[in-house]
Amino acid sequence: MNGEPLLAAKGLRKSYGAVAVIREIDFEVYRGEVLGVLGPNGAGKTTLFNLISGDAASDAGEVRFAGRLLEREQPFQRCRLGIGRTYQIPRPFGGMTAYENLLVAAMFGGGLAEREAIGRSVEVLERCGLGPKADQLASRLPLLDRKRLELARALASGPQMLLLDEIAGGLTDEEAEELVRLVASLKLNHVTVVWIEHVLRAVMAVADRVLVLDFGQLLAVGTPAEVMADPEVRRVYMGIE
Repeated sequence: MNGEPLLAAKGLRKSYGAVAVIREIDFEVYRGEVLGVLGPNGAGKTTLFNLISGDAASDAGEVRFAGRLLEREQPFQRCRLGIGRTYQIPRPFGGMTAYENLLVAAMFGGGLAEREAIGRSVEVLERCGLGPKADQLASRLPLLDRKRLELARALASGPQMLLLDEIAGGLTDEEAEELVRLVASLKLNHVTVVWIEHVLRAVMAVADRVLVLDFGQLLAVGTPAEVMADPEVRRVYMGIE
């Protein structure tokens, strides 16, 4: 890839007790790309996101975003710097409407004044297909719309880079395809995406590069075609000897 990376991780390590979850990982994410993150359950994918977003502290190593060392930055500060995140299980404010959820994200996550936050919230609601449901309570939305809202809240903070954690999980094939199209559209808006996903075809349809983890170690990184042709990836991730 050309140019300086937007995100650079070096020597990342994280253990919980005697269990090493992330082991000496180095990788980069470049502006405007979609990087897919694959690996079996327990590979350390979500922990890796936690180290980037600040939800967990690394035991060793460093993460730099736009050249800035993130070691001392809290999660809300990383959000203000331009790192947005979704979670496997959507975490909306259930007693607020879809619109209010985005307004909170735009004002407190993105640091916008109220008038700007209103404009961004309306624009993101429409982009994510939630315009007709803007006034519905988040707790009453069906799963697909809660997933959309999770993505929309992250976008409302105005991220340079978006961490997507299994955004298509639990959806039907048709619903997953809708979200894949939405993620693909982010590239047109110059949002860098790092995407954990078990729905393999979803990642392969959008990703520029793919990173594969196994037991907290970096197993492979490259284009989707290169990674899927790797014998070790086929053995570990796909069960093909």
